[in-house]
Amino acid sequence: MTAAFLDMDRRQSAADTATIASEEIFPERELGRRWAAVRQQCYAAGEAYLALTDEIGRAEQSGAGIAGRQERLDSVVRQLQAAAREVDRFYHGERARLDEAVAVRGAVPELVARVTAEAARVRGQAAESEYAGYPSVRAAAARVDEAMVTLEAVPADERGRVRATANQLDAATAELSEALAQAPSRAGAARNAIASVTTRIAAVRTRAQRLGPAYSALLREFNAASSADLTDNERASERHITAADSALAGARTAAAEHNPELALDLTTTARGHLADAEQLVDAVTKRLTDLRTVRDDPRRRAEAVRFRLRDAQMLAVSRGLVAEWGSVLDAQVERIDRVTGSLTGRHPDYWAYVNELDTITEFIAGVVDRMRKQPGQNG
Repeated sequence: MTAAFLDMDRRQSAADTATIASEEIFPERELGRRWAAVRQQCYAAGEAYLALTDEIGRAEQSGAGIAGRQERLDSVVRQLQAAAREVDRFYHGERARLDEAVAVRGAVPELVARVTAEAARVRGQAAESEYAGYPSVRAAAARVDEAMVTLEAVPADERGRVRATANQLDAATAELSEALAQAPSRAGAARNAIASVTTRIAAVRTRAQRLGPAYSALLREFNAASSADLTDNERASERHITAADSALAGARTAAAEHNPELALDLTTTARGHLADAEQLVDAVTKRLTDLRTVRDDPRRRAEAVRFRLRDAQMLAVSRGLVAEWGSVLDAQVERIDRVTGSLTGRHPDYWAYVNELDTITEFIAGVVDRMRKQPGQNG
């Protein structure tokens, strides 16, 4: 019985140690949860062994016998052997992952030493570098400093936390190395960006010159409501171009002061303002083009919507969904007729006409999408 207990205890200890390592290093695997039931079976077998051993010891001291002694011995031995088999079943079933956890946990001190040494080396390079003042280098160096302090604060016996923190320091060190590697190219990148933005500002100013005449044409040729939302576009686009000019001037100054990263940030700001200016300009010129196209042939746009509607109605028929969607789609015919009938007067509201047709088109597309997702009633 004692031999069976010692055998089970040895197996349990090995599996328990490996499982603790797994829970510490790879908690997401949840091996501890599966091990808990096996460990409890070992505890129960061990308690049965200790209880019977104690009882036998007392009986031998008093000279009293134990009823059914051999049967009870055999029963505890079987319990110990059953627990040992469960340990083996768990351990061998997870052997690869348990061995990996033990190996990784054992390598944590070496990982810390390697990562810390590399961090100190790269941090020293950054401090001595001519690019130490670059924002990217300063920020990356600060992250390395923070990660080193955090690692030093983690208790050495908490191997899982130590490993995770060491990996964070390793990642921060890699970022600092990359920042140092990229730094020499920043000056050239800033020069190219400044040249590119200079060219783009000139191009946007040229495009912006078309905005005023286009807006005037909208007012002359179409209902005032057709351009009411574009009233401030010219002034707003000019504000964005002015802001882009200011950012570009700041970029040139930063580049001259050997701060190419600030120059790059400012050129990015300038590009953002130019993109906004272009959108404001295009909104006016495109509106004029679209409204003229509709005015020249209003029926063409309406017919395109009717075509989409007929396709939707055919889909409802083919999928056996007329009862559910037929009346909904038929109602769109009346909506289209009302819209086409609204083009009256000297200056019809073509913009309202376009918007209402677009709304109907979107509604039809939504119905089609829902029909396609429904199980058909035919076939």
